[in-house]
Amino acid sequence: MRKSVYMVNLGCPKNLVDGEVMLGLLAREGYSISLDPQQAEVLMVNTCSFINEAKEESIDTILELACHKEKSPAKQLIVTGCLAQRYGQELRKSLPEVDVFVGTGEFVRITEILAHKRALLDEPSVYVGAAHVLPDHTAPRIATTPFYTAYLKVAEGCNHKCAFCIIPKIRGLQESRPIASLVAEAERLSAQGVKELNLIAQDLTAYGRERRDGTTLLALLRALCQVEGIAWIRLLYCYPNFLDEPLLRVIAEEEKICSYLDMPLQHISDRMLRAMRREKSGDGIRRLLERIRAAIPGVVLRTSFIVGFPGEQEEDFEQLLEFVDEAAIDHVGVFRYSQEEGTAAGTLPEQVPEEIKHERWRHLMERQARIVQRKNPALIGSEQEVLVCGTDDQGRLWGRTRGQAPEIDGVTYLSRSHAESGEIVRTCITSASGYDLRARESAPTTQRVYPIDNARIPL
Repeated sequence: MRKSVYMVNLGCPKNLVDGEVMLGLLAREGYSISLDPQQAEVLMVNTCSFINEAKEESIDTILELACHKEKSPAKQLIVTGCLAQRYGQELRKSLPEVDVFVGTGEFVRITEILAHKRALLDEPSVYVGAAHVLPDHTAPRIATTPFYTAYLKVAEGCNHKCAFCIIPKIRGLQESRPIASLVAEAERLSAQGVKELNLIAQDLTAYGRERRDGTTLLALLRALCQVEGIAWIRLLYCYPNFLDEPLLRVIAEEEKICSYLDMPLQHISDRMLRAMRREKSGDGIRRLLERIRAAIPGVVLRTSFIVGFPGEQEEDFEQLLEFVDEAAIDHVGVFRYSQEEGTAAGTLPEQVPEEIKHERWRHLMERQARIVQRKNPALIGSEQEVLVCGTDDQGRLWGRTRGQAPEIDGVTYLSRSHAESGEIVRTCITSASGYDLRARESAPTTQRVYPIDNARIPL
């Protein structure tokens, strides 16, 4: 059991990348990666604390792993991530089962911290320093995603001051990685069999601007498109600002860049957008969508909205419902506003009751489901590339089109195909059911890849 680690990653893909780096650092120090918490010496929870539901999930997971420690007191229970950064000192008292809390600016010291803890069996320790640390391409990383897809974190932190969001206080101001470092990491991932790169940051479209050396998302995309072996590049977490014409043009023209934009809009009511401290008006959002669709034919859009923000009236919510009908966005996520201490909105009057938040969330999700039921059948008969992901628990072969991001969107089920995981095949869409599509292979496979690095361990 000595020197083995079991990790649970919670929250967003950006946090997942931090967890993968920690696993890589531990593996380099001789730790083995365990898939069984009963067999591992070190139990780790890489937490999220963005909203109340995330905090509750983090605490529940910590307590679940604490049960294994209770049966085997020699185990170490380590809590990392945003919850540790935000509440480490308080949790030290309320969760004595935890041996160490490691914040978002200290996780690269994980091996040193564990070695110190083993040598000194003292009371729970808290390591919370800077808001973030941004490892470069030289940092070891053990992927927890399937071998054919990976997240590439291009920046950390955020310079926006949205009233509802705690992330800038947890993760600090934006810091972007150099293009050369990101290209080097992309080349390493490609050598391991990765075909799909999902670019992530707190604000992807602001990438590089604080460096003041000409680094931009546009320049990064052009460089990444030159990496051999990478077939798809997907843009996630795009803030509505900085989506200018040159950037839209390169998305439209570069074959490797998926015609897909994940762009959280949060609301459409001018009153709510001002209260949220967003930098676009309702009309500005509408004009932006028109520009995007004109510049990128067939673009697939994903966004998220918040319902129940303090002061949201029925009139504001009705505007949002009408906008969802009007904009017909392909993929929509809806969050119920979470009152967070330390945010500008946390102390606002007119907090909306939970039952009203839930009702508005349900109503908006139902409205979006009708949009999807109307839009997806229009894809029937179209030719689509599909990245094959494997078989589900019912034995059905499935994958994703360029318009389906991992984990958050629907999937495409394949019939009459003998394709293997990691293969990109040309298909014809035959039917649509809810958020998912069905397709049959319509041409020989265009790419076949195999995992070649046994360090890519699914957890």
